[in-house]
Amino acid sequence: MKITLPSYTITFGNIPTIKHDGKVLIVTNPKISGIYLKELLPKIQAKEIYCVTIQDGEKYKDIKSVETILESAFNHKLDRNSLFIAFGGGVVGDITGFSAGIFHRGVPFIQIPTTLLSQVDSSVGGKVGINNQFGKNLIGLFNQPQAVYIDTSFLKTLNNREFNAGFAEIIKMAVCFDYNFFKKISNYTQDSLEEIIYKAVSIKSEVVTKDEKEQGIRAALNYGHTFAHAIECESGYEEFLHGEAVSIGMVMANSLAYKLNLITNEELDEITKTLERFNLPTKYKIKNLRRFIELLYMDKKTKNNKIKFVLPNKIGNFIFKTSVEYELIETTLREFQ
Repeated sequence: MKITLPSYTITFGNIPTIKHDGKVLIVTNPKISGIYLKELLPKIQAKEIYCVTIQDGEKYKDIKSVETILESAFNHKLDRNSLFIAFGGGVVGDITGFSAGIFHRGVPFIQIPTTLLSQVDSSVGGKVGINNQFGKNLIGLFNQPQAVYIDTSFLKTLNNREFNAGFAEIIKMAVCFDYNFFKKISNYTQDSLEEIIYKAVSIKSEVVTKDEKEQGIRAALNYGHTFAHAIECESGYEEFLHGEAVSIGMVMANSLAYKLNLITNEELDEITKTLERFNLPTKYKIKNLRRFIELLYMDKKTKNNKIKFVLPNKIGNFIFKTSVEYELIETTLREFQ
């Protein structure tokens, strides 16, 4: 199966032979390298192949990891005809895409995502970047991959926590765009996993094709993320996986949507129960309310000191709200103290 976007193709199934007439730099992490690198290497036909590993975890999605990748590229004398391959989860994909975008002002890269979250979300659409002390993904760019290869066999070594974290992003897309898809997720069985992954990628592909640079509809994919990024930053990127923070962020967004009469109490409960079905967290204790609100206002979607919230407008639809009163935001967050 394939999904074709304007500038690249997403291929599902076994990784095919990857041919490149220059040098290749594979970026991965120690876990993936130890399990799967020996399977990937025979599939790459290139002049020279090198590998660099970066530490796994959101707290390592920083400029130091970028420097590690670039130093490897320079040491091995890669040039503008070289190819970067991101072989790992969302952290590896984001850092590799960012590094490829700035190395010699841009070289091509390929995404081979190995986690559920990265397969359904971060590997598609070309948003790449790193974190810093001020927040998540505040340093980044749009850099579309040359290709994306989604092989679900990589998921068999995911632990339950990592697997479930990926479902937060799937649920996010269903709540915003497709009620029937949401119901299918609510009745999930393992036999439906590949169908669900394909549907989630199809939704995201359609959205990013319409709005590559996030000037309109693509911003809906940030449902739950404004709150999630503040949660991740406040907790030092150590307490939650990204999908877990997104789960809590959706619950916070839903609480705000309920106060604005956008969803019913029944719909709010339905979304929460679906998240909890995948053992995703739905509760959080804000450590410092003032600091948390400051982090919200540092979000990339904030303009003229107005946060652009993505909120569900019934299940299967969304709405952008930029006119939410500060007092209502604070009231909502006080529920999480």
